[in-house]
Order: sequence, then structure tokens, then C-alpha cells
Amino acid sequence: MDIVGIIGAMDKEVDDLKVLMKTDPSGVGVRVEKHASLDFFIGKLSGKDVVLVRSGIGKVNAAIATEALAGIFKVDAIINTGMAGSLSRDINIGDIVLSTDTLEHDMDYTALGFRKGIVPDQDESVYESDDELRTIAKAACKKVCPYIGVHEGRIVSGDCFISSHEKKEELAKTFHALCTEMEGASVAHTAYVNHIPYLVIRSISDKADDSADIDYPTFQRMAIENSVKLVVEMMAMMK
Repeated sequence: MDIVGIIGAMDKEVDDLKVLMKTDPSGVGVRVEKHASLDFFIGKLSGKDVVLVRSGIGKVNAAIATEALAGIFKVDAIINTGMAGSLSRDINIGDIVLSTDTLEHDMDYTALGFRKGIVPDQDESVYESDDELRTIAKAACKKVCPYIGVHEGRIVSGDCFISSHEKKEELAKTFHALCTEMEGASVAHTAYVNHIPYLVIRSISDKADDSADIDYPTFQRMAIENSVKLVVEMMAMMK
């Protein structure tokens, strides 16, 4: 994997990674290119060539960023980080979910006889993530964030913020997913059509039963810190 594309979810996360790219001893600083109104930061992270971008919220924004990484920068792998809501009572706030596959839960052609999540006239609608990337991410997380749980499973995405317990139960039952968010499956879909291996990494922001034992600002700081540590270590582990 010569060049890795990293799609970050939060400004602070991207800013912290940019600082580390600038100070990477094997790098020569960061170059910036603008495409489709997005800033792409090109440099090295832990000695690895990377292109870093914050996509913005939602599936369309995620697809735009991913297509640019594929078509313009010719990346060899794509990692998407961010936050998600848990769909499993076994997953706690702050835990990490690594995608085994993803799908779009708001893709609904059931009126025409298709199952929910299926994209008509397409060979595949469930996008399998890369085993090697997931193995590296799991090892990296255990090394730099041993205090949090790491889970592997399906992540579902849709252009809607899921807050109700009833909707969470529906998504869990229908798709057998571990968590839900708004970008990952779109990153995966775009990576799939470009034949690029990908991995979605999500830090859990709320429990499936709507209970919470941590306030959001505290969680966000923790999630960003853990995400940056994880991505930096992943780059160090990659060949």
C-alpha cells in the first residue's frame, strides 16, 4: 500500500493529524490541494505517504471525498474514521468498531421487491472491508488504546441521524449491524466501484439502550485522541 487516503470526520481530528504530518521526521511538510471545495493534505504520517481530508457530513460528501482520493490521488487504500451510535448492548461508549462490511440502511426499494439496503442493478450492495487493514487496526488499537473495547462487525449508514431507541432496534434486527452513522457505507460504495481496499473505524458515542455515563464534550475529546493514536500507529505498522 504505497499511498493511504484518510477521511476524517472532525476538524480537530484532521488538525491533529496535520500537525503530526508536518513534524514527521521522514517528511518534508504538508502540501495542500483543493478539489470539489475540499482541502486535501498530502504528506507523510509515521513515514507513510498519506492524503488526508475532512469530507463533511453525509453520504454525498463522503462519496465526493472518496472519489477524489481514488481518481485524483490514486490511493491504494482508504481509511474512514469517525463516530457512530451503538446498535448492540455489548458495545460501550468509547469502544471502537472496525467494519467487516457496510451497507446503506436508507436504500429502500422494497416497493419493487428488493430487500432493504439493496441497490438495484448492482452486483454488490454489501461492501466487504479489507481483512489486512482490519487486522492492522485491531493490533494498533490494542497497542495504543488497550483501555477500550474493540469490536468487529457490520456498520450501516444513512442520511439521517438516528436517535430513537425504536429505530436502533429496527436497524439491529434488519441488518444485524453493530453501529450506525452517516458516511461509512458511502466511502465503502465508492471504494468498491474503484477496486480500492477500505476500512471504516468508528468510536461509539452512545449506547444502544440510550443510557450514558459520559458527557458528549468529554467523549469527543477522548474519541479524537484515540482516533489519532490509532491512525498514527496503523501507518507505522503498514508495509
